[in-house]
Amino acid sequence: MPDATTHVRLSDNRNPHLRWSGAPAGTRSFVLICRDPDAPTRPDDVNKESRSVPVELPRTDFFHWVMVDIPAPVTEIHAGSCSNGLAARGKAVPAGPWVQDRASTTTPVGFAGDPDMSGTYHGYGGPCPPWNDLRLHHYHFELYATDLPHCPVIGNGFHAKQVLAAIQGHVLAEARLMGTYSLNPAVTDRR
Repeated sequence: MPDATTHVRLSDNRNPHLRWSGAPAGTRSFVLICRDPDAPTRPDDVNKESRSVPVELPRTDFFHWVMVDIPAPVTEIHAGSCSNGLAARGKAVPAGPWVQDRASTTTPVGFAGDPDMSGTYHGYGGPCPPWNDLRLHHYHFELYATDLPHCPVIGNGFHAKQVLAAIQGHVLAEARLMGTYSLNPAVTDRR
């Protein structure tokens, strides 16, 4: 149940359990990305009392997770193995056995202007759409089987768009899983 005053109650921020099979021959590594294409493009109404973020507001991608260099023999990521907790102003070094870095290049819109929460968010960041958004948010987990032994963007501060550009032409197969989430009780369409 959301907090009556702040409308948000932060969770343990555990990454979900994901499992896959059937990677094509020639797969040398996997890339995993979690993308929300429903992020508001303007913060004007975000998380403000007596206001709502309109459904028709233009939206953009917000990336919640980017992980590269997952070895080809790996077929699952266990719940909480790459993220188990929320760090105010972002995690400096994400947990987990594979390379993770900044998912999106900006502070989440809902945290912008909040000195306790603004910062650079590395690693997995779970769903936390604006509590007054009238649009249901869709979270796309995208797994790419690549012919690359290592993603060529590894370094300080890579993010999802750089990874997607770097793997172009190297993707052998893709798998997608989508879930939805809203903090707004007025959003009744949960599909």
